Amino acid sequence: MGNDNANKKKKICILGSTGSIGVQALQVIEEHADMLEAYVLTANSQADLLIEQARRFQPAAVVIADESKYAYVSEALANEPVQVYAGAEALCQVVQMEPVDMVLTALVGFAGLRPTLSAVEAGKPIALANKETLVVAGELVTEKCLEKGVPMFPVDSEHSAIFQCLVGEVSPVEKLILTASGGPFRSFTMEQMKDVTPAMALKHPNWEMGAKITIDSASMMNKGFEVIEARWLFDVTPDQIQVVVHPQSVVHSAVQFQDGAVKAQLGCPDMRVPIQLAFTYPYRVYSDFPRMDWWQMGDLTFEAPDMKRFRCLQLAYDVMRTGGTAPCVLNAANEVVNLAFRRGQCGFLQMADVIEETLQRMPLTVSPTLEDYLQCDAESRRMAASILGIS
Repeated sequence: MGNDNANKKKKICILGSTGSIGVQALQVIEEHADMLEAYVLTANSQADLLIEQARRFQPAAVVIADESKYAYVSEALANEPVQVYAGAEALCQVVQMEPVDMVLTALVGFAGLRPTLSAVEAGKPIALANKETLVVAGELVTEKCLEKGVPMFPVDSEHSAIFQCLVGEVSPVEKLILTASGGPFRSFTMEQMKDVTPAMALKHPNWEMGAKITIDSASMMNKGFEVIEARWLFDVTPDQIQVVVHPQSVVHSAVQFQDGAVKAQLGCPDMRVPIQLAFTYPYRVYSDFPRMDWWQMGDLTFEAPDMKRFRCLQLAYDVMRTGGTAPCVLNAANEVVNLAFRRGQCGFLQMADVIEETLQRMPLTVSPTLEDYLQCDAESRRMAASILGIS
């Protein structure tokens, strides 16, 4: 990568190595085995895939968050030079291991917050793929990064695009333009959306993603989360973030400057590109990922999002303006309804209703501590479940 430690491999800790982002991150590491190393791998409960990854990449340590699977993983890796740990607390400890050079936080949901803060506390650069960390506790996390001098490299394709557009710029930003595919129900009427099933929602037109984020993308809550994440990553106000529906997912996002100029980043929809850039920044290293074919691309279209049909996006803007624990409530209630929808316990349009009611019922803490966030998350989940009538 052209630095003084050219012979030293960058040791990566991947939180969530068995998920979609984690699997693609390992592909990047494998392709650049001369400069990158998978030093720690963690999984929530996918023990078999974690074991397979550990055998292949020979990390120093693995963590299985589901403690009931510790013995199984430990036994399977008994003959490998790999330390095996279990439990949520272990996630917060492995990120602080001395040799770790960077932590990729690719856990799903609120579970990413404490390990990310733990990594920041230890001064480890963050490759952020867990947007909920900044959705829930953006102020706390960004303040801690500033205090510790820790860089945070965005892995979401949209935030990576904005990051790339800002490199070398010293003038103020006028507006961030976050593109959204619009998901599979972009052209559905409210009547049609009432009948959306989990199977329908799990078919995303452009991206290969995990189940939770695919549902969030279909409801446009994912875009709402990205708006909140952008607010903290790039230190802008809610009014400076504009969502533009762009069904082809070629323009990953753009930045408008105060002279009216707009810079956009384009490419094939491939998450390995922003993952690799986060690992190798400020260098761009060669990859054989697919290239854009300009002659086959066809028309690129852009339209305004419909906040009435996709109320989750509106709710995200609302909680961002409210601040305090409101975004934490939004995230917790969404995690409950997202899972309930996938299990057939909640309708597609009902998800926004339950989130909104949870927001109305939960008290607001204006300047929350980490303890406040943890308590708010737990109470909001209980509230959302109770509104849905599930335990």
